[in-house]
Amino acid sequence: MDVDAAGPIRLLLADDETLFRDALVMLLSMQDDLEVVAQAASGPEAMALARAHEFDVALLDLQMPGADGIAVAETILTATPTRGVLVVTSHGRPGYLKRALQVGVRGFLPKTASAGVLAEAIRTVHRGGRYVDSELAVDAIAAGENPLSPREADVLELAAQGAPVEEIAARAHLSPGTVRNYLSAAVVKTGAANRHEAVHLAHEKGWI
Repeated sequence: MDVDAAGPIRLLLADDETLFRDALVMLLSMQDDLEVVAQAASGPEAMALARAHEFDVALLDLQMPGADGIAVAETILTATPTRGVLVVTSHGRPGYLKRALQVGVRGFLPKTASAGVLAEAIRTVHRGGRYVDSELAVDAIAAGENPLSPREADVLELAAQGAPVEEIAARAHLSPGTVRNYLSAAVVKTGAANRHEAVHLAHEKGWI
């Protein structure tokens, strides 16, 4: 595609997998109208580069150390709501798509998408449109709403890391009794037999 009078679409690219990130840069550089102007390997680095560089669209991996792609997207869009953000992921759980759309992400694709599809998604997002993988969208609709409150989700996510109740309480700034109450509520709301099963079910749905 020819570069228009406004110049190429400037991209901020963030992915902690170096091989995947390098491959993306190479593939995107083959498109005349796309230019990668900054690369990050973590969430915090992506946030710093977003403040330091002029770009049109941020292409963010969902799972990154320090802060995930949705947290980075929220930071970018809070500062500059007109910027386009597209998230790519190998974890296509429904809850992630819903969270991404809630913070203003306009593109959401699996990492299995072709280079051509990704390039077209970037162009669509840059024009102000939305590009969401159809299978992920159907799964998100079928999954229903997240039954967990934000606090229940936070506590369950800490439990997923194997932390005991006392450690969860300290990290979440709650009493051990309150943590147990949140975990019990999460077990009931997910229909699980115990907190370990609740963690598994919540991960499968993308609720944590």
